[in-house]
Amino acid sequence: MRRSSTFARQVLLVRVGRRDGDLHATDVAPPERRYADRQRRRYGLDRLSRPTLGVGRAEIEAVMPISPAMPPMAHADEASSRSIPLLPGERTIARRMKFGLVNACTLASLMLGMLAIFLAMQGEVRIAALCLIACVGFDGLDGALARRLGVASPFGAQMDSLADMCSFGLAAPVVVYASLAGSVSTAAAAVACALVAACAAIRLARFNVSPKDGRFFCGVPTTMAAAVLAVTVAIGLPVPGAVLVAGVALLAFAMVSSFPYAKLARLVKLPPWLWLAPVIGALVDIRLTFALIVVGYLVSGPVLWLRQRRTA
Repeated sequence: MRRSSTFARQVLLVRVGRRDGDLHATDVAPPERRYADRQRRRYGLDRLSRPTLGVGRAEIEAVMPISPAMPPMAHADEASSRSIPLLPGERTIARRMKFGLVNACTLASLMLGMLAIFLAMQGEVRIAALCLIACVGFDGLDGALARRLGVASPFGAQMDSLADMCSFGLAAPVVVYASLAGSVSTAAAAVACALVAACAAIRLARFNVSPKDGRFFCGVPTTMAAAVLAVTVAIGLPVPGAVLVAGVALLAFAMVSSFPYAKLARLVKLPPWLWLAPVIGALVDIRLTFALIVVGYLVSGPVLWLRQRRTA
């Protein structure tokens, strides 16, 4: 047993020296001949050392078993063990307070989405829709503050995406489902609202991994789709239930479409008279004006898509 363990230690030192380059052949005494032959006979290495197989002795010794008492030393990656800061850059108290304010707006949107779900479960669909509209406001506020205060970070982007999924991907369909209760079949309302949740998840995941375009959205944004649904419930759009279900499903598919939709920054640059028309229309009939604006925005995507294909 003592001689066997000595041989195992010598083989282990040879293997470690070959790997790390710290030892040389002259540093370790070779094992005694008879013990080396015993080891070769035990594992049948005499048959493998024939020249007809084209296997050298060095290659055979490289695969010989060694003692498992001392496993190879693995160097820990120092970079992976370090914690990644949530806020890149300077970690001053002022920047941390700004960072906390931005994330507080994101959490406020999340909490309002949860409140909208609770209110919808109790039948208060109008108040729940107003909570969703407030969610849209906080969702736009946190992004604007992050850019303005210089505290934008990958953590904030992921937080915003998760809050959007809760508020716009889950709370909005629940509020719409509660508003459709009694006017359409339960199965039709459930399918339409489930489509909104599924398409919102796909839309948010695609937005996180896709290159950003400063001019257009690829598909209807989740925030805008939730705003349309919330305003529809809040004003009580006087249309049949079947039309509402079809509209909800169409809006869901528009979120995952590849049609380009203009961002708000481009809409603001429109001529003033185009903004005056909706204001006057809202004073006459707010429901009809809202429906026309929504239909016009949904149609603008395919129109821009056809225009880009013709000019390409």
